[in-house]
Amino acid sequence: MQLSIIMPVLDEGDALADSLAALQDLRAAGHELVLVDGGSRDDSLRLAQGRVDRILHSPPGRARQMNAGAAAATGEVLLFLHADTRLPATALNDIAQALRTSVWGRFDVRLSGRAWPLRIIERLMNWRSCLTGMATGDQAIFVRRAVFEQVGGYPDVPLMEDLELSRRLKRLSRPACVRAPVITSSRRWEEQGILRTVLLMWSLRLAWFLGVPPGRLARIYYPGRFDE
Repeated sequence: MQLSIIMPVLDEGDALADSLAALQDLRAAGHELVLVDGGSRDDSLRLAQGRVDRILHSPPGRARQMNAGAAAATGEVLLFLHADTRLPATALNDIAQALRTSVWGRFDVRLSGRAWPLRIIERLMNWRSCLTGMATGDQAIFVRRAVFEQVGGYPDVPLMEDLELSRRLKRLSRPACVRAPVITSSRRWEEQGILRTVLLMWSLRLAWFLGVPPGRLARIYYPGRFDE
């Protein structure tokens, strides 16, 4: 199994060096790392030089960036990884085992912070994801390349692209739920407030489930970015 890791970035310099360093063993084993930049103005591209197999440029937006990476990737399995998320040491074997029973999957998630409410949040995230068969980008979604192409890739929306992809993939099979967790940054919860962030995310997901267009939700999640 050849794996292509696709990482969308936009001004991720603070996290990128450590993230890429953690992936070098996979590259040395013959797996591919594709970085897709959405117009970074920091030192992201400099940090990526020599640490990835391919650097692509794309209009900003995770869906667009990840689709661009998938189109250029050569692996038979695609793994979509955020720059602030770390894979477990057993990731490659976990993916291979998971794809024996499903055509796609995701990892459990553990948040990097130490605050006790984060332990509750991550457990609820993992439980809800496995119960509903819906995955978020923080959970390092992986999928067979042919299946990704079959469902048309990520929909070109500014938010909830991970849930939209999950909905498409669920028509083919439920996801494999890998218990070994990825470690993802809790910075968003810590900077914006844990309770406030939880309420925002729950309300956005409920609105999406009820049919509110992702573009409208993006204006709430990214205030000011989509006003023009």
